[in-house]
Amino acid sequence: MPTRHAATGPRRLRRTADGSTFAPTRFELEPLGITLGAEVQGLDLGQPVDDATFAELQRCWLEWKVLVFRDQHLSIEQHGAFAARWGRLIDDQLDTRSAENPADNVVVFTRDATTVGLENCWHTDGTFRPMPTAGTTLRAIEVPDVGGDTLFADSAAAYDNLADDDRALVDRLDARHDWSIGEYAGKYGDQLDHFRSLHPPAVHPMAIAHPVTGRPTLFVNALFTDAVVGVDAGEGERLLDRALATFRWPELQFRLRWRPGTLALWDNIAVQHYGASDYYPARRTMARATFMSTTFDHLERAPTTPF
Repeated sequence: MPTRHAATGPRRLRRTADGSTFAPTRFELEPLGITLGAEVQGLDLGQPVDDATFAELQRCWLEWKVLVFRDQHLSIEQHGAFAARWGRLIDDQLDTRSAENPADNVVVFTRDATTVGLENCWHTDGTFRPMPTAGTTLRAIEVPDVGGDTLFADSAAAYDNLADDDRALVDRLDARHDWSIGEYAGKYGDQLDHFRSLHPPAVHPMAIAHPVTGRPTLFVNALFTDAVVGVDAGEGERLLDRALATFRWPELQFRLRWRPGTLALWDNIAVQHYGASDYYPARRTMARATFMSTTFDHLERAPTTPF
């Protein structure tokens, strides 16, 4: 039976698995959250990023999981060129495409009174695929005076903060991910059978090893995770509810307030995000470029982590 008396007190808040940190030398870094989120200062992404600077950005991205760049008023070509440094760009829709010209993979979209925002659910993009995208770049072009923030939650910290009994279950169980259980079902209502044949449900471990860092990471989300595999349906639903509840703890989050020219780069495997839909009917226009990793193409079960 659910209880309203949740655990309180200090959380397990590790930015990295072993407590190590990296101090960049080619730009400044200002923390925005405890375990995730940092603002990069001193770089102009409209200019090519040299290899040494990019190597430092990669290390900071893996450590902080979300990097924020302010005052980056980029052209579509400049945005595409920066995003393409991170991997193979795709248009992250059901009918995924990858154009040869990086700029052609940058998607500009608007939410307003006509096209409302439906991103206000904690999720990881594309978990209904055998391999989700590795990361996302999102840049603000026009934002409302108030509202329209994006919230991020640390999926490794979510794993760390599971109750011991739940972590033991999560370590050995899988979950099914299905795109057609949520808003996509309405969006593609007249083509459901076609797209379901192209994208049948995917099964992933509930806890994965991050493909680069190896860190145990909770890999279920409210938008696409349909069920826990191999247990009674009721038991699986209760376990899933308890696991998803950890993402709602503010200690595991930071909230990004957009300004025109703000660009965020996040690790899609390491975090969940939530686009606050509190600005209707105001206008919010963003540019997005998502990328697949060139170094990993599958997800593995996380190693058991004692505390």
